[in-house]
Amino acid sequence: MTLPRRSFLSRLSLGISAAFAAPLENVASSIKKTMDKMNPIIQIKPMGFQWETADPFLFCVHHEDQFPKGNAAMGPATSLNGRSLGDDFIIKDGFRMYHGRQVPGFPGHPHRGFETVTVVRNGMVDHADSLGAAGRYGNGDVQWMTAGKGVQHSEMFPLLSQEKENPLELFQIWLNLPAKNKMVEPHFTMFWSEKIPNVLLKDKTGKQTKVEVIAGDFRQHKGLKPPPNSWAADPSHEVAIWNFKLEEGASFQLPAAGKGINRTLYFYEGSELFVEDKAVGSYRAIEVKSEMEITLTASKGAASILLLQGKPIGETVIQYGPFVMNTKEEIQQAFNDYHQTQFGGWPWARLDMVHPKSKGRFAKHADGTLEERKS
Repeated sequence: MTLPRRSFLSRLSLGISAAFAAPLENVASSIKKTMDKMNPIIQIKPMGFQWETADPFLFCVHHEDQFPKGNAAMGPATSLNGRSLGDDFIIKDGFRMYHGRQVPGFPGHPHRGFETVTVVRNGMVDHADSLGAAGRYGNGDVQWMTAGKGVQHSEMFPLLSQEKENPLELFQIWLNLPAKNKMVEPHFTMFWSEKIPNVLLKDKTGKQTKVEVIAGDFRQHKGLKPPPNSWAADPSHEVAIWNFKLEEGASFQLPAAGKGINRTLYFYEGSELFVEDKAVGSYRAIEVKSEMEITLTASKGAASILLLQGKPIGETVIQYGPFVMNTKEEIQQAFNDYHQTQFGGWPWARLDMVHPKSKGRFAKHADGTLEERKS
């Protein structure tokens, strides 16, 4: 059959287009795959009060309160009217009382099956627990507590100054324990600010980045030793907690970690951060590929970033309030044990235990060991 000229040309054109389309689609697909491999960012999410984390971490909370001057009882020297005392998590006049009624903070409460890492950037925390241990730490100090088989502790925020405001900023990070370590003896370790490695780096333009190495090794700088039963105690798990402060215009090369490591950057202070060539707005969590070296640049003002990374534990997580186990039966057992034993009881005069105002930074451990630091 003879085709009309127009129909013939039309079919010829479609045939030629199809012949070229397949190779072009293949090229485009190949380019996209290459670009995906080069892109270090997995996803970007806005952050709230409680930050989403990846295994082996359970979550991170960023406390930031502009507490006023203190009174004689180390509480706020201002009216507390209009607050839901005992459950005050809404910022009013720049601060929250949390579960505290007189002194802000968290009166005695239980934990089992995980660890708390409390990084205090500004202000003070008073610790007391069911094992008889106690402490006061802050202004750069870190407390790393393994709850293990069960402990009660209080975390209060004493407003020590009656002459000036008492701002508080801290991160509390929950790090999971593997099943084999969930019932170990409770333990806490103090990382005093004077002993935490702080690394100063300069880029080609002379701009500076400060790296606070709270956990894990950063290049040749070794972090302090975590508690013995922590997931972080095994270097092959590559657990790292690093705090970066980039001055405006500074660029910094984040070294690569092993493949299969969960790694998230929490951009908690600043206006804009470039992750390679991607601009990221303030208060964003940036999940990145661990095996890639990444350039970070503070483009508009200084930038502060908390990094959490580690090899995933890869076990089922069942969490109910302050207990984190692997099965529902273990959670029920945790409640039963707590009701029967109170995890050792409470040896202090009050659940919202605060230490004398004159007391400096210290840590008294359950075995009686006392550490005292200069205030």
